[in-house]
Amino acid sequence: MHLTSPQFKSNVDHALHDAQLQKALGNVRAGFIDKRAKAAAALPEFEALRDNARDIKDHTLAHLDLYLEAYEKRVTESGGHVHFAETAKDACAIISSICKSVGAKTVTKGKSMIAEEIGLNDFLEADGLTTVETDLGEYIIQLRHEGPSHIIAPAVHLNKEQVEADFRRVHKDLPGDRDLSEPASLLSEARAVLREKFLAADVGITGANFLIAETGTSVIVTNEGNGDLTQILPKVHIVIASVEKITPTLNDASQILRLLARSATGQDMSVYTTFSTGPRRPGDVDGPEQYHVVILDNGRSSMLGTEFEDMLRCIRCGACMNHCPIYHSVGGHAYGWVYPGPMGAVLTPTLVGVDKSGHLPNASTFCGRCESVCPMRIPLPKMMRHWREREFERNLSPATVRWGLSVWSFFARRPKLYQFSTGLAMRALGAFGRAKGRFSFLPLAGGWTKYRDFPAPEGATFQQQWKAKRGAA
Repeated sequence: MHLTSPQFKSNVDHALHDAQLQKALGNVRAGFIDKRAKAAAALPEFEALRDNARDIKDHTLAHLDLYLEAYEKRVTESGGHVHFAETAKDACAIISSICKSVGAKTVTKGKSMIAEEIGLNDFLEADGLTTVETDLGEYIIQLRHEGPSHIIAPAVHLNKEQVEADFRRVHKDLPGDRDLSEPASLLSEARAVLREKFLAADVGITGANFLIAETGTSVIVTNEGNGDLTQILPKVHIVIASVEKITPTLNDASQILRLLARSATGQDMSVYTTFSTGPRRPGDVDGPEQYHVVILDNGRSSMLGTEFEDMLRCIRCGACMNHCPIYHSVGGHAYGWVYPGPMGAVLTPTLVGVDKSGHLPNASTFCGRCESVCPMRIPLPKMMRHWREREFERNLSPATVRWGLSVWSFFARRPKLYQFSTGLAMRALGAFGRAKGRFSFLPLAGGWTKYRDFPAPEGATFQQQWKAKRGAA
């Protein structure tokens, strides 16, 4: 996926002026927040589960090497193969090699953010393979040559008229008089086309919500069943997952599953939760002949032991972006890479560098809604502040920002001068703004007054009021 995070501000400007996108983003606000709240309220132990899930992940990360070894051993015992990939390029090369070894021509894929991260589709297609996304949302954006705009609802930025137009453009056998005006008819059309792809596939590739060390099992969570068809019909099943997906036991995974769907879509459980352990065994009626798991690092091990380690607890539920006012305003594509919203504002600088994505942790109101709903209790605002600090330390912030903070720091370290200066400024602004009660323009505040008026001060500073109140008490 092409990186446009450095152009975040221009991406945002385009998103804010896209009337269709703004209408579609209303579905995020209406479709996720209330459902998540109701699902959490209906489960008395929801908060306790959050604490337990956090502890499970923290324990796993503290002993990640041991659990990776245990997982590899169990997969091998079941007849499968585990491949470790340090970089995105390594992962793509491993998967391509497996496909070539069986003479594959067509590959079906379940939804996988890791596959998006490593640019797997482009890599395989450059090798002459046909790749087909089988998740409905992913299939739609593949037709449009777009990346996902949301990690659980990839096509949330589109309306049904756009989807109909894409189907009529790409599905050459579609009769012109076929009614595709309703979501159900669009779904039926996609199902008919994808069934043929499932049956023709030589290799199926899925992501994994969990890799269970106890049994060597991979777990996927879907609402469409496409993941099951992707892994049981082809002769080869490849799982692609990052190192932090390791979970110690089946019981641990089951506890986190109780949080996942509730936090993501407001369901008690997703429609399909599929556990896969190795290739087809004697007596099995279906399943792949070969089972491969590609475990990707791609910079994650460097997060261990740092202030960003907590990010590795993320289970990709999307709750943070569903509740984020910035995401609600600009959508996912504005973030310029695979991971949008608050989790992307932390993870993207880690994976591609803060020099290329420093705008993202700055695009936050720090309202704290993301942390308040995160099922894994990830302190996202705190980590965004860490990235702001690193950006500042490396002189990557705009010169005006660095100069402004230096001036503020000078005054802040001199309390009496700070109080005198702010008091003087309050009186001056109050006097000049008394007539209208607001300013439509202020020197050094153009970024504010370009979009809204600046209210004129009406009284003493906060510190003056606080001092007076304490004195009166």
